[in-house]
Amino acid sequence: MTGLAVVIVSVLAMGVAAIVTWPDAGALAAGASRADGDVAGDVAGDRPRPDEALPAARATTAALVPDRTLPSSAPVAGGPGVQVTPPRLLAISPATVPAETLRKIATLPHVQKVAVTDGGAVHVSGTALRLLAVDPAQFRSWTPKRVAEHPEVWSALARGELVADSGTIKRLGMALGVDYQIDGGPRLRVAASASLGLPDIDGLVSRDVGQRLGFPGGVVVLVHGDPGKVDRDAVARLLGKGAQVVQIGAESERPPKAAAPQGQALVGRPESYLELYQRSATVCPGLSWTVLAAIGQVESSHGRNNGPSSAGALGPMQFMPATWKSYGVDGDGDGKADIWSPFDAVPSAATYLCANGAGQGGEKLRKSVWFYNHSWDYVNKVLSLADAYARTYAS
Repeated sequence: MTGLAVVIVSVLAMGVAAIVTWPDAGALAAGASRADGDVAGDVAGDRPRPDEALPAARATTAALVPDRTLPSSAPVAGGPGVQVTPPRLLAISPATVPAETLRKIATLPHVQKVAVTDGGAVHVSGTALRLLAVDPAQFRSWTPKRVAEHPEVWSALARGELVADSGTIKRLGMALGVDYQIDGGPRLRVAASASLGLPDIDGLVSRDVGQRLGFPGGVVVLVHGDPGKVDRDAVARLLGKGAQVVQIGAESERPPKAAAPQGQALVGRPESYLELYQRSATVCPGLSWTVLAAIGQVESSHGRNNGPSSAGALGPMQFMPATWKSYGVDGDGDGKADIWSPFDAVPSAATYLCANGAGQGGEKLRKSVWFYNHSWDYVNKVLSLADAYARTYAS
């Protein structure tokens, strides 16, 4: 691995002017506070109370069209990255890899998937810190399953923070929650750590952060395919002189844990989104399923865009992780409350709305939707869309 480390430092560091200074422990600043955004983002007790009068609905109902097909389609459990495709090869190129080269790699025998991302190096007290700069939504499936399913990893990247490999945290004595000043650049907060399973890669940042650090683009290639059968030499030849290619072993699996005992299903696992919204509404007597359907369409188009959002909201109903800890429920009785699962997220949204008075209707309903997202325009849009659902799906 030494050769790869040298290439990453010497090749990717070109154009990287930023250097991380590692101050004494006493000089380290505590992690900066962040704004979580307004999407399902307030835990009980911390919510602001709007004093102004509730405005009349301003949304144009005719412009809000309910989805006529997705509510009747099957919900898909799990968010981005559940179907992981771990890399079998990690390649570092001395220059941006052309699209034509990527296509050629993709056609090699036993290759199933190819991706390219940005990468670069900073230094910590003279020690190189090699980072990948990634798009969280696209990169998620390239990480081990337990990492892909960890919400805080992806919300941290969405917030522009650093996710460090757990080995790097231990090797360098880094502290979670601490901001490190990039010399001539931004401060980076080490927000999470995870076993990434990528040789000589010390951590992840978002692509935007990588650009601010001056990382070269499109120089790191990941190849997924049949284990042990992807031709490393053929990939190296296609990438050309100066490229380094490392084979990555299969992800080491922890001993399986005993399955959590099955609990009583709150809503079960309905065969359609329409039925899921209808069942979930019963969690909050007085709440119409059409409100849940409207929120589901606005937030994720019924699970088609599960985030993370720019504010770090996750899953089909776009919960902030902190709010999920208080209101997330196990809807299908599998023993866990999964923010990515629609069978848990939709009844959790009903629970959250109900805690804010949604079941009482009228102005209480409007306020409950406002608590979900602190925008009266959002409230008007959701409730007008709910009315449109009621008309479209009237029995």
